Amino acid sequence: MLIDTHAHLARGRLADRADEVIAAAVEAGVGGIICATADLHDSKAAVALARRHENVRRLAGVHPHAARDVNDETLRQIEDLAGLDGNCIAIGEIGLDYHYDNSPRDDQQRVFAAQLDLARRLDMPVVIHTREAFEETMSILRQSRVDPGRVMFHSFTGDAGAARAVLDYGAAISYSGIATFKKADDIRKGAAIVPADRILAETDAPFLSPEPVRNMKANEPANVVHVARRLAQLRGASLEDFARQTTTNAERLFGITMDRSGI
Repeated sequence: MLIDTHAHLARGRLADRADEVIAAAVEAGVGGIICATADLHDSKAAVALARRHENVRRLAGVHPHAARDVNDETLRQIEDLAGLDGNCIAIGEIGLDYHYDNSPRDDQQRVFAAQLDLARRLDMPVVIHTREAFEETMSILRQSRVDPGRVMFHSFTGDAGAARAVLDYGAAISYSGIATFKKADDIRKGAAIVPADRILAETDAPFLSPEPVRNMKANEPANVVHVARRLAQLRGASLEDFARQTTTNAERLFGITMDRSGI
């Protein structure tokens, strides 16, 4: 069994056929999906989806792209959604993105720090997005006093040096389809050094379709099998052992137990 630790099912290209996509994932051996959220709208939409599917858990949080629109009321609603039921397992995805700068950097930093404080107060894990802002992301994380053992860097694209910095901090690392791309040797060198108990796999669907289905217009959670197979090969492990290990890692990190009976 595999868990796709990050897939956007609540809004966008997959939302209208989420039930079908989830069924296809189960058929492929994906026994759990964590529904990622990027803003308040996503965080609300994910509630019904997770309640409808026993194998789906959800996040609540605001992506750095949407930080410019976040105020105290937004944060209050995110807190309410996080505590609404047991299906919300982490605050995310949150962090910094200096590639597009869709929100001013000071807003990104403010909202990132505020959501880390929320996670600490609620005693919840966090899911981190960082792009071209790695050093500042790490600095804000260290200042936040969140438990590093409950932090996951999603769709990690850092090299071995960046991976080592995350590992030294104490966090876990999740890899997406990018790790299967032909020109991703630096990312794979990083993935090779991650300890077995701190590596995870994801799709970041509907984005980043992995090889050998990279031409697929809308990535789906079923394709996490391709990510896992490539990572397992890289690390000299069987797909079965890697799937078992990453499932255990996800369950421990997020404090969940997925039902394996239907897989």
